[in-house]
Amino acid sequence: MSSTTGAAVSSASPASTASNAHLPVHVAIIMDGNGRWAAARGLPRVAGHRAGAEAVSRCLRAAKAKGVEYLTLYAFSSENWRREPTEVADLTSLLKYYLRHKVAELHKEGVRIRFVGDLGRFGPDLVAELERAEALTAGNAQLTLLLALSYGGRGDIVHAARALAEAVQRGDIALSAIDETALSARLLTAGVPDPDVIVRTSGEHRLSNFLLWQSAYAELVFLDTLWPDFDEASFTRVLDIYARRERRFGARPA
Repeated sequence: MSSTTGAAVSSASPASTASNAHLPVHVAIIMDGNGRWAAARGLPRVAGHRAGAEAVSRCLRAAKAKGVEYLTLYAFSSENWRREPTEVADLTSLLKYYLRHKVAELHKEGVRIRFVGDLGRFGPDLVAELERAEALTAGNAQLTLLLALSYGGRGDIVHAARALAEAVQRGDIALSAIDETALSARLLTAGVPDPDVIVRTSGEHRLSNFLLWQSAYAELVFLDTLWPDFDEASFTRVLDIYARRERRFGARPA
């Protein structure tokens, strides 16, 4: 894995269009900085989350326009449950609003929606809405949007390991047949290619328990931009950075 050389890259840099030959199939983003964006403006944290939701819309438009096939957004981590109950309630209300008002629009645009994480923690009513959104958009192929909700990378690996253990116990798979492919097939992201590039906004330089198994060979890009300020130019900048990387997957240079 590699990261941006030197200082974090600002999305304000001049951007050109990455060629299709170097276009990532799967872009994953840790959306960070909503709280700091709001604090800098003297606004409540929920205002930052609302502005961040608008940045999601811009990001989706950019991904579709550029031809990216998969976009995964880290919307709510398993650790976020430790936040103040009022903030968790604000985030949940915002999620409900967008499920009720935006899913139909995404469906018309050909976006397939998938949710990954410990969704049961949100309660049966919200889970039912998540399932309806997945069912409505299941046949779409323009872009697959994965929203990581109540998600943790370690928990994902534990989930897959438990599924493997149960399969061995049932006699469905031999212990000797367990390999990386078998485990990958039991991750919450099964059927989705691993991310080619993982982006984190707000100047932080860590994965924070996001797609730990899947990120083994992902390129890492860290931006100073706070998530609510992320726009189409920011997305294009990420693609340009990725296009300049040489991905060798552990092999020696030619």
